[in-house]
Amino acid sequence: MLPDVMRDASTLLALTLLVALISACGDEAPPPPPPPEFELVAVTFNTGTTDGLAHDALPDDGYSSDDALTSDLHYGNGLAWVPAVEAATAFFAELQPDIVAFQEIFYSGDCAMIPPEAHAGFVCESWADGDPTVANVITGMGYQVACNQAKPDKCLAVRRAFGTFRGCDSDLCLDHLAGARVPDCGGGSRIGRGIVDLVGGGEITVVNVHGSSGLSLDDMSCRVRQFDQVFVDLGDGAAEPAANGAVNIILGDLNTDPVRLADGDTSAARFSEFVGEDKAFDFINETGRLAPPTYAIFNIDHVVSDAFTGSCEVPGVTEGMPPVLDAIYFDHKPIVCRLGGDRPD
Repeated sequence: MLPDVMRDASTLLALTLLVALISACGDEAPPPPPPPEFELVAVTFNTGTTDGLAHDALPDDGYSSDDALTSDLHYGNGLAWVPAVEAATAFFAELQPDIVAFQEIFYSGDCAMIPPEAHAGFVCESWADGDPTVANVITGMGYQVACNQAKPDKCLAVRRAFGTFRGCDSDLCLDHLAGARVPDCGGGSRIGRGIVDLVGGGEITVVNVHGSSGLSLDDMSCRVRQFDQVFVDLGDGAAEPAANGAVNIILGDLNTDPVRLADGDTSAARFSEFVGEDKAFDFINETGRLAPPTYAIFNIDHVVSDAFTGSCEVPGVTEGMPPVLDAIYFDHKPIVCRLGGDRPD
């Protein structure tokens, strides 16, 4: 039998070892969650400009207030200035996103209506009938582009290695996305739905949103009806919302901030009725007062889903991500989101 002193020492040693073991186990980081079964990169980018920016503030950037006036008068302020097109092309070539939503992207087929004196420095200077339009140029040969009804400046693009638009058999399908005009809220459809048939099987319903701009009561009313097209009834005769798939991604320029403006904008409040915590749809990008802004001080560009989660970055705002273009040209910044979840059926 051990003397009491030795027995006490043995007990103390055992207790010390047990405490050390428990502490070591407590210090271990929990195992990381398994990667999602299915992943994709989605981008929404309002590629437009405006003559309201300080275009002469950087005289060496190549884009002047005279260029901005030409863009406003002849190009609808859509992406058409050659250096900006080249910068966007390089941006997408490096990123290689799976799904892209464009708003305010110039449709090159309109070059025939623009006078030759307004061509210099813009895509119409070298464009010829049959050439790819700007959306096809900046995404490249590996993508398919489909556009809203009567709105070739609002389009979706999909990487062919990821999927293709159902019913679209070419690189560009105009008037292809399901949609309908909201009366007294401009021409064409500002909401467009496409079904992406995934390589390897399964499908995703993708909805491109470009809410009417402005702060008047009429502008807000237009956005309310447009958001109802997304979540209640698209208005194309099918009596279904645009986001009618088993798996949906909604992205675009809402022209309102659903979180920060919900108290003063009826359209922001309406969007928030359908999207947010504990609702069928939720934001992928950050929202609220500290969210990275995409337009002035607001984040009016959003990515939403009912099936995926993820995180987003804003080039030109997120640390370590340079802007698409250093010149004072774009009035929005893109949002780049990495989404994951179960593989769609």
